[in-house]
Amino acid sequence: MSERRASASPTSGDELRSELDAWLADNWDPEASVQEWWQRLAAAKLSNPTLPEPHGRGWGRSETRMLVEAMRAAGAIGAPAGLGMLLAAPTVLEHGTPEQIERFVPAILNGTESWCQLFSEPGAGSDLAGLQTKAIRDGDEWIVTGQKVWTSEGAHADLGMLVARTDPEAPKHRGLTWFAFEMDQDGVEVRPLREMTGRSLFNEVFIDGARVPHANVIGELNDGWRVTNTTLMVERAGIGGSHGLAFAAAHPGSVAGHLDRPAGTFRGKRLPLAAGGVGPGTFNQLSEEARTRGRGGDPVVRQELAALHTDLEVMRLSAMRSRQKSQRTGGEGNLAKLRMTAALRRARSLASTILGADMTLWGDEAATSGVMQEMTVFSPAPSIYGGTDEIQRNILGERVLGLPREPGPDPATPFRELAQNATSW
Repeated sequence: MSERRASASPTSGDELRSELDAWLADNWDPEASVQEWWQRLAAAKLSNPTLPEPHGRGWGRSETRMLVEAMRAAGAIGAPAGLGMLLAAPTVLEHGTPEQIERFVPAILNGTESWCQLFSEPGAGSDLAGLQTKAIRDGDEWIVTGQKVWTSEGAHADLGMLVARTDPEAPKHRGLTWFAFEMDQDGVEVRPLREMTGRSLFNEVFIDGARVPHANVIGELNDGWRVTNTTLMVERAGIGGSHGLAFAAAHPGSVAGHLDRPAGTFRGKRLPLAAGGVGPGTFNQLSEEARTRGRGGDPVVRQELAALHTDLEVMRLSAMRSRQKSQRTGGEGNLAKLRMTAALRRARSLASTILGADMTLWGDEAATSGVMQEMTVFSPAPSIYGGTDEIQRNILGERVLGLPREPGPDPATPFRELAQNATSW
């Protein structure tokens, strides 16, 4: 196999596409294992080229989209999907020590470790800072007890992004710590939650006396809310479709059992809708459906197609603007999420208009291979996970526009004294 690598900064789009095509011709091999293929991507800094050097290339959306197009043309599967790539890697790069970055980030980029997000709890969803999962120091380790819910990818995760309360005497937004938490240990039970799509993307996780090394504290002790906000900001921007990455349908990590399978096994397979969102592919598919069904000239359909295209263009241009530090407001991730959920609702309505009664049929043999039907059934979820649309608007109002905060307890009140959160302490 040739050692050819694509350069980090070609001088034009044509040169970049040529170099990517040449690199893929030399390196993509459907007979290679998933793990081997992902290692080649990681070594070339192409697993997530939006990350800064030395782990990525610092690319924007246009360069990343060119990589996606080149990979599709070559028939190559994408990078490791999942929350490790989207959330854990950027968070660890932002807040981790050099030793933690070296320990966790390469294993995310080459797909050998998968991550889940251990944030929400039965009593702490929108009010995430009210979480009650506790971690108590025991020498060089912390003993963790609590319950998490709506845990994406928990069933096949090697590690979890765990936020736990380490100081109940501190105010609610203090006394929290962000841990890199090993999932495969005694005291951790994962129970899948089946959704109305028939999938189990979400899980509930019960933690009873599990342990995490102090060395796995990401950021400062009791400063986990600041680290958590980094994760949430990246998550909201990701839901808003700003990453532009191409992900393989293969699960990363050791639990799912995909690493040793031939990479070509996953060609043509699609990710669950939650991992795909709404983008230009959705628009193209709806446009084609309208044309083939004789609805292309329908003024209502044409108007809604134009509106969806406008939504997607605004999302794309906003993502480009957010890369300019001088133009940032601090609410880019919140706005991106709101735009995505609005575009999803528009696409859902438009798909129903175009497909008519066929929208009620399900499965691979149905119209659109069931993609639009699954999108419709799944569509309520994105306006809830990652912080509800209402929470996004509150954040924009208070933190960006400077509007008065909702009335509540004195922010300096110790967590233990907040009656609605005191039951487990």
